[in-house]
Amino acid sequence: MTSIPRIVVMPDDAMIDLPRVIRAEGFARRSPVEMTATLAQNDGTTWQSRATFIADADGSVDVATSAPLNGTYAGVSPMGLVWSMRQVLVGGAVRPMVASHVVELVAVGSDNRTAIGAFTQHFLAPGVTRTEIREGGMVGTLFTPPGPGPHPALMMLAGSGGGLMEARAAMFAAHGFQSFALGYFNVPGLKPTISETLLEYFEAGLEWMRKTLAPARDFVAVCGVSRGGELSLLLGATFPDLVSAVIAYVPSPYTHGVLNAGHPGEDRHAPSWTYRGVPLPVLSRDNHAANWDLFDKARAPREQTPAFLSALGDPVAVARAMIPLERIRGPVMMISGADDGLWPSAHFSDIAEEWLRTAQHRWPVRHLRNPDTGHSIQFPYVPSTVIARRHAVSGIMMRYGGTEAGNARANETHWPEVLAFLTASAVGG
Repeated sequence: MTSIPRIVVMPDDAMIDLPRVIRAEGFARRSPVEMTATLAQNDGTTWQSRATFIADADGSVDVATSAPLNGTYAGVSPMGLVWSMRQVLVGGAVRPMVASHVVELVAVGSDNRTAIGAFTQHFLAPGVTRTEIREGGMVGTLFTPPGPGPHPALMMLAGSGGGLMEARAAMFAAHGFQSFALGYFNVPGLKPTISETLLEYFEAGLEWMRKTLAPARDFVAVCGVSRGGELSLLLGATFPDLVSAVIAYVPSPYTHGVLNAGHPGEDRHAPSWTYRGVPLPVLSRDNHAANWDLFDKARAPREQTPAFLSALGDPVAVARAMIPLERIRGPVMMISGADDGLWPSAHFSDIAEEWLRTAQHRWPVRHLRNPDTGHSIQFPYVPSTVIARRHAVSGIMMRYGGTEAGNARANETHWPEVLAFLTASAVGG
């Protein structure tokens, strides 16, 4: 009797950061089975992957233990059908965050018998509430874990594309943290660029979190990505009494200009940050070693990293733009990519780590350096095949770096370490 082909996914409905067991069963023994995965994201884009496997003696394919003969990824990878997805349909404007999305699966055997399946990846955990915050000039979204609390809190900050990092904030809420995704530019109701961003805005946000959210143990961490990573280190150093811990993704320990996120035609070295009416220093401004021709004259997709490395050759400018990290009063974690094309986040994080150790920082300091990884370190089990893309503000085609597999590995392996670090910091470990 011929068995009916089917796809089994366990679990088929769970948070996005949980791996899945994906199996195709009931196909011809020791024959090819092609599997295709398709994902429609909330920005209107569609992504797809494929892989051809050889069924075992039972007519089954276990993606967790089988390497494909060919397809969008190579080698054994339980979630390879997800991270190896490529964009096949261009989207439009980004819509509001969705609570979940569905990955659709199709398996076709050598005799053309077909099975279909699907699994759901959730960003919003059961019981987590989403609240838009529009008060005191702030524009943000608060994600609150279920239960009476009190819960520790975290401020989530975006990078040079601006906007709100709602998905990542929602995932921190799933793990017990009141997570406030705070926008500071390129969000309706706020200015369109990073130019002359007031640090007082974040100071007010941190004070609001402590007063309104009443976090457990008065714990408020800041977590930012790219320019948001720079900003997280800067907030920890500027407001040490308000910041309990810092998590900085692909950060810089120096303050920089507007770069690709300023007004049209604005000097890239115009200040990004001001405090008490004073613009903060800019690494590449009045810097005798900085060579931005390395970026401007490069072929697309362009890399910024060589220009930033050149700027480190002026010790006076370097000292002037260094964030006073020794003022941070709490644990610090940095997550970097060793093949970062936007700026040398691994080297920058090494510098920050050494600076803190030299200053005999009393709290834990960790640097997760990820090999074969670029600037886009996300959370687990999302497509990781975009190595180059247009910058969200400037529109310049830029190389973000890493390899597809390396980026996927970093997305998966860093996440539990960040959660463990944050949990230990929140309880005083």
